[in-house]
Amino acid sequence: MRFIADLHIHSYLSRATSPQMNLESLHRWAQLKGVTVVGTGDFTHPQWFGELAEKLDPAEPGLFSLKNKYAGDRNAVPESCTAPVRFILSVEISSIYKKNAKTRKVHNLVFFPDLPSAARFNAMLQKVGNIASDGRPILGVDSKDLLKMALDTSPEAYFVPAHIWTPHFSVLGANSGFDSIEECFEELSPYIHCGETGLSSDPPMNWRLSALDNITLISNSDAHSPDRLAREANIFSTDLSYAAITEALNAPESGDFLGTIEFFPEEGKYHLDGHRACSQCLKPDETLACNGRCPTCGRKVTIGVMHRVTQLADRPWGFLPKGKPPFFSLTALCEILSEILSTGPRSKKVQNEYFRLLNLFGNELYILMDCPLNDLKQSGLSLLPVAIESLRKGDVEITPGYDGEYGKIRTLNDRKKQATQLKLF
Repeated sequence: MRFIADLHIHSYLSRATSPQMNLESLHRWAQLKGVTVVGTGDFTHPQWFGELAEKLDPAEPGLFSLKNKYAGDRNAVPESCTAPVRFILSVEISSIYKKNAKTRKVHNLVFFPDLPSAARFNAMLQKVGNIASDGRPILGVDSKDLLKMALDTSPEAYFVPAHIWTPHFSVLGANSGFDSIEECFEELSPYIHCGETGLSSDPPMNWRLSALDNITLISNSDAHSPDRLAREANIFSTDLSYAAITEALNAPESGDFLGTIEFFPEEGKYHLDGHRACSQCLKPDETLACNGRCPTCGRKVTIGVMHRVTQLADRPWGFLPKGKPPFFSLTALCEILSEILSTGPRSKKVQNEYFRLLNLFGNELYILMDCPLNDLKQSGLSLLPVAIESLRKGDVEITPGYDGEYGKIRTLNDRKKQATQLKLF
């Protein structure tokens, strides 16, 4: 079966997350978005682990369903969006440690197929650090050692370096990472089958590195609030099971992994270089011309993902390796409605329209990716099919993100709006 999976999220017990990041809300928003498999996030936190044990039932092998008594009011999900939701045990761990005379700050994702394995892993981690202080624990353990601990816990453990290019906390990041997967994981590198692109990079950027040819590129939302679910995600065509998902990622040539749903990488908040305090956004060559210093205040700029990829790349822009699964660049439906209605994406007006459209057509990802444009013409919003068509074609206007500032994506401009008005007239 074809389904969408968002494997990296956080619970309300992680820092800077919404109190709504609970299983009940995730179950609801997965249906609204069109996601079938959702990572639990944060299973190392004792309180969250207790909630997982209490509220989830085993479903297909290695996956879990929310017990009926916690699933909430069925009216909270439009009938057009109602669908099964499964959970997969996941956690992001922040490793901060010294290696080769340099401080490393690397985030990794760890998955397990069952609660007993996750409990054993948690018990091992308790011996090396405090896993109760945050849903994403910060531990002074080498990434390679963390991988070994996971594999020692269960041969079915699955380990993925998170958002591999993010400047501050990633395996290839500019500030504290390594120059290759092998430098980080050494002899255990063959156990690394995937890397997460992160919001500020996409597959074409990663394809510039031949060193990543054997790495399956996945994308996930890293959501800190339920409405951010599936802003990036993965598309599978497999049976619903933990083993089927991991096997598809290990062997993308099988065709069971159908690709990723991505941000336009420029929308990510670390795409270009810059210094947000001075509103300085710089391309890599501009940063080099300034010797890595802010042109306004002289402080060091944050080196973005584009720059870091360029530093390590051994291929030109536009290189297309054979046999790689496709990707689809999207932006959120509420952002599109915000353009159309000329008001904020979280405004009541936009939210009302969002749920009206879901009632009419189905879940958000269906509307963005698959709903026929002729059907969207029946929405009562004349600019909606224009904006969706522009999105699908990649015909968008972009203001890049930098130094923690998200970029902006526009699917409509004055020309498109005027052309639509003329057609209506």
